[in-house]
Amino acid sequence: MTYCLGLVVNAGLVLASDSRTNAGIDYVTSVSKLHVFQPAPDRLFVLLSAGNLASTQEVLNLIRRDLDQPPSGLSLMSASYLFEAADYVGRVNLTVQCDRGPALAAHGVSAETTLILGGQIAGQPPGLFLIYPQGNYFAASPETPYLQIGENKYGKPALDRIARPELSLEDAARLCLVSLDGTSRSNVTVGPPFEVAIYPRDSLALSYRLKLPQDSPLLAQMSQSWNAGLRKAFEQLPRFDWEAPSTADMPALQAGAMAASP
Repeated sequence: MTYCLGLVVNAGLVLASDSRTNAGIDYVTSVSKLHVFQPAPDRLFVLLSAGNLASTQEVLNLIRRDLDQPPSGLSLMSASYLFEAADYVGRVNLTVQCDRGPALAAHGVSAETTLILGGQIAGQPPGLFLIYPQGNYFAASPETPYLQIGENKYGKPALDRIARPELSLEDAARLCLVSLDGTSRSNVTVGPPFEVAIYPRDSLALSYRLKLPQDSPLLAQMSQSWNAGLRKAFEQLPRFDWEAPSTADMPALQAGAMAASP
């Protein structure tokens, strides 16, 4: 299993992923699931992947081939809009599923891979799309500015409470790391190294690309700080009625306290 997410804010995009992959409990390794494409100075794309690793690699290889040997139709180089790039990636993904799916299904293996595409083409706004194995896709929105693939349930609560378009890119990156860390605590198939790509709006270049290993001091400090904050918030939750003295009892309690004073 894996966990990847993207967050679109007014200032740009943040895309993040874990790097753990496994083929059973006795074979666990790390593979990057964050892929950057910049076929020309006027466009930049970041692709996140979750699912069958062989299918993912085939999709990536076909995308690279089409950049080296441009087809007559759509590609990352010829797309004028980000949704056209999402449509192209979806078609490539569907081709792989159709080619490999039946043979793998006969052996009880799924060929499916799900993708998140983020980026910008000059003259158009940045955006974020979730692309299904069947080739269709949908975009993030101001109401739901984040997209997730893979093991998404454990990292979703923090996103639901905090994610909003007004976040700074740095806060958006911290939120993505909190979501990744929370997921890795609840599911052992998700884990570091965590990768984060930060894209400022209209820059057509990543400002930062981070790779945080298991022993990263920043990751440890962030996890500890988040845990401490959650514990403090829990301790400050409102008390039940029977835990606190009622207003009517306050004068008697105060009088008792005064009588007990020397």
